[in-house]
Amino acid sequence: MSDIPKTMRAAVYRGVNDLRVERVPVPRIGAGELLVRVAACGVCPTDIKKIHYGTVPPPRIFGHETAGIIVQVGARVRGFRAGERVALHHHVPCRKCHACRHGAFAQCPQYLKTGITAGFEPAGGGYAEFVRVMDFCLPGVVKIPMRNSFLEGAMVEPVNTVLKGVNKLHLLKGDTVLVIGQGPIGLMFTRLLALRGVNVVATDLMPTRQRLAKEFGASTVLRGDTKNLPERIARLTHGRGLDAVVVAVSVDALVTQALALVRGAGQVLLFAHTKRGAVLPLDLATVCVDEKDVIGSYSSDITIQEEVAQLVFSRRMDVRRLITHIFPLEETAAGVELAAHPTIKSLKVMVTHGPR
Repeated sequence: MSDIPKTMRAAVYRGVNDLRVERVPVPRIGAGELLVRVAACGVCPTDIKKIHYGTVPPPRIFGHETAGIIVQVGARVRGFRAGERVALHHHVPCRKCHACRHGAFAQCPQYLKTGITAGFEPAGGGYAEFVRVMDFCLPGVVKIPMRNSFLEGAMVEPVNTVLKGVNKLHLLKGDTVLVIGQGPIGLMFTRLLALRGVNVVATDLMPTRQRLAKEFGASTVLRGDTKNLPERIARLTHGRGLDAVVVAVSVDALVTQALALVRGAGQVLLFAHTKRGAVLPLDLATVCVDEKDVIGSYSSDITIQEEVAQLVFSRRMDVRRLITHIFPLEETAAGVELAAHPTIKSLKVMVTHGPR
C-alpha cells in the first residue's frame, strides 16, 4: 500500500534500563503474513523484567499486548482484510507436538518462538508503529468489534493468560480462594473467579486497590500485612482452610504463607514468579502427605480465545476500569518505569500511537 512509510518510530531496547525511540525500517511481510499498524500496547511485567534485568540481549523491540489495524495482507492469507481492527497473540502453539497433545501449549517448541516483530530479534514489537505478524501466529489474531476500543483489544492477551490460570484450579461453586495482590493481574483473577461463583478473599497493601477488588467481586478484602490473617481465614472457611491461593505478586515469602493457608489437597498457583533463580525450602510432606499442589501457569491458551474475546468485548470482564495511564510512544520508557513502580493511582499502563 502506498501510504505505508519506509521507516517508523520504535522504542528500541539497547541494554539494561535503556529504551531509545529511534527510526527503524517498517517490517516487510511475506505471502502468508500480515502488517498491522499498532494503536495500543500494554506494558507487561515480563517485558519489564527483561528490560530491568537484561535477561535477553539487545537490540529488541518489546511490547506484546498489542492491538491495531491491518494495513497489508499477504497474498496467501485468507480470512483477513486491510482495515480490520485486531488484537494479537505473539505466541501460538503448533497443536500437534507432544506438549500440545497434553495441552501444555506454553512448552511447545513453536509456541516458544515469538511470531510478531517490529524488527531485530522478534520480541513482540508493540512499542513500534507497525508489526509483522508471521504466518504461524495468524490463528492468534482476534477481530475487535466496532463498539470496543483498541485499548480493550490490547487486553485480550493478558485476560487470556489469567483465564488459563483460573482453569487450572480445581474449584467448585462456593469454594474460597485467596488472591494475593490486586494489581491488574490480581484484579483480573478476582473478577474471573467471582464470575464462576467462587468466594474471593483479596489482599493488597493499597487502599485504592482494596476498594477496586471489592467492586470486581471479592467477597472479603484484607490488607496484605494483616497480622491475624491465618485466624481470619480459618473463620471465613469454618476451619477448613482455603481451597486455593493465587500468588499474583513475585514475593517469595508469600508462597510459604500460601502453602500454610491452603487446605489439604488444595492448590497454590504461582503466576508472577517468572524470574529464574528464586529458591524456597519446602517440607516435602506438605506435598506428599497433605496433598497440597504447587502449580504454575504461564502465558496464553489458544483454545479459550473465543471465550476470552466474549468476556472482554461484552465487558463482563470490563478491562477499561484497569487502565489508568496512557503514554505516547515517545514516552514508552516512562510508562515502563511507572508500571515497574506503581503508585496508589496506577494500575494498567498503556502505550498508544494512534486511535484508541
